[in-house]
Amino acid sequence: MPENMLNVLLHPVGVVVLSYLLGSLSFAVIVSRIMGLSDPRSYGSKNPGATNVLRSGNKKAAIFTLLFDALKGWLPVFWAVQHGAAFGLGESTAAAAGVAAFLGHLYPVFFRFQGGKGVATALGVLMGVSPLLGLAIALTWIAVAWFFRYSSLAALLAAILAPVYYALGGDVLWPLQGPMLGLLCLMGIFLVWRHRDNVNRLLAGTESKLGGKKADA
Repeated sequence: MPENMLNVLLHPVGVVVLSYLLGSLSFAVIVSRIMGLSDPRSYGSKNPGATNVLRSGNKKAAIFTLLFDALKGWLPVFWAVQHGAAFGLGESTAAAAGVAAFLGHLYPVFFRFQGGKGVATALGVLMGVSPLLGLAIALTWIAVAWFFRYSSLAALLAAILAPVYYALGGDVLWPLQGPMLGLLCLMGIFLVWRHRDNVNRLLAGTESKLGGKKADA
């Protein structure tokens, strides 16, 4: 690769743009196409995410979607945190890369800016910031989903608690950095906003539960 091109890609702006493009890969749609399934934007909640892909009845497709959506959030943040310093990139670039990948999932340029709600990608970003933090949030999601059977409620509480966990565990369990805290707060706001219809259904008692009948979903 020409040196000038490499310098552009390793510039903070280049890293952010690449992170956004990676985030714009909607794996719910991609995996469904590869496995010969219906477009997830055409059934259920019409949300291109792992939970809606699960409504197709294909658990393997849902798992692949979850893993790849998380991976695209984890990769740019992990790379920037672990290797960015060697190229003069600081925590601000790592945080911006996380935001870009997350927003790419929400508003993908390759899919007419119609993306998912961002839960799996946000979890991947958290894993990139700190595996321990990501694990804590994943366990929170699992616990809430297990007891209440609402995927949306689990996602909402995890989104709200992520910056709280980060702040409380800062400088003890992981480095506390302002840009990263800002990243978690911003993702939390977007996650709550993207789940606003779910919030209304939760309040009305009409939200579908995990394991419910497909017709109910």
